[in-house]
Amino acid sequence: MTFVWRIFIGVRFFVASIFFNVISYLSVAQSPEILLREFASGQIKKGVRSIGMGGNGATWGNYSLTWRDSSTALLNAGLTAYTNNNNFSFTAVGVNLPRFKSGWVFYAIALSQYASNISLSVKSPAFGVNSTPVRGDGSNQAVFFKGAKLFRKGFSFGFLLSYERSQFSANAESNPSDFVRYQTEWLPSGGLGLTWQPNQRWLIGFRGLFNHDKETKIDNLGIYEGLNLAHEYRLGVSVGLWKGALIDIGGNMRYRYNEINDTRQTTFSPNLGLEQNFWNRQFALRGGLDESSATGGFSIRKLPVVLDVAYVNNLGEARVGTLFGSTSNSVIATLVYNYGYKIK
Repeated sequence: MTFVWRIFIGVRFFVASIFFNVISYLSVAQSPEILLREFASGQIKKGVRSIGMGGNGATWGNYSLTWRDSSTALLNAGLTAYTNNNNFSFTAVGVNLPRFKSGWVFYAIALSQYASNISLSVKSPAFGVNSTPVRGDGSNQAVFFKGAKLFRKGFSFGFLLSYERSQFSANAESNPSDFVRYQTEWLPSGGLGLTWQPNQRWLIGFRGLFNHDKETKIDNLGIYEGLNLAHEYRLGVSVGLWKGALIDIGGNMRYRYNEINDTRQTTFSPNLGLEQNFWNRQFALRGGLDESSATGGFSIRKLPVVLDVAYVNNLGEARVGTLFGSTSNSVIATLVYNYGYKIK
């Protein structure tokens, strides 16, 4: 374990140094109403278990494994708190239907996110050429629909359909009459996933995610409209080390395009995670590296109820940068009830 831990620490500092300049660029290149999604819907799509061990959405957070959680209902909540008092929270409820005779399992979840009195600096024509300190409120509402099926020889396929809208309104701290408003209109978005589990020890997966929005920005001087695209591709492998333990390794490539700001960005990041189960999977501990953010978590399983909790230091740092602050701590929890547990 000491050797593995040293690798983890080394990779974390290496990634942090690579992304320092990219992070500074992203802070001014993208829009706050879209970036706040990183604290809510971005986590919903991977799941709390996956987040706790490095956030590798290609393996245990893959849409293709939704069939494993048939006949369940869940309550999901999270809080991201920055040291400068910028706080972001969300709640979500979902239900996973029983497996159909065809083998398909379908899942739906609704999410609400709200953030108030957020302090940050943004650029807008009405503010001049420099980034201007502003204070404002943001929100995000989303509905996700997933489907997955287990095929022969250990292959699973899944898909995601998403509907999401976001808003952020702010006023300049130096002159409150100067304002900027951001909002998005939904465009077709979703994702797909494929995993292969030839035996209990190995899991190999791919996941693609395609988010599309029509963004509108309004300030004292005018109205600006354009597309905002966020595409993501993940590869990963999970390997059982010994009884109850696994290591999860992967990476992701992200493409971002914002038409209003005329910015494009392609970045690569690693994912690394460890999990150890105890007492016939009644308790589990996790740790990992999600891009440049350290993660940890645990699970308590007493069927028909499972509680998953994850912690992330500087959640979404490689994507959000320092737009909302330099340091944050996040806690995300999911309470799952298996309503089909006693059905024979």
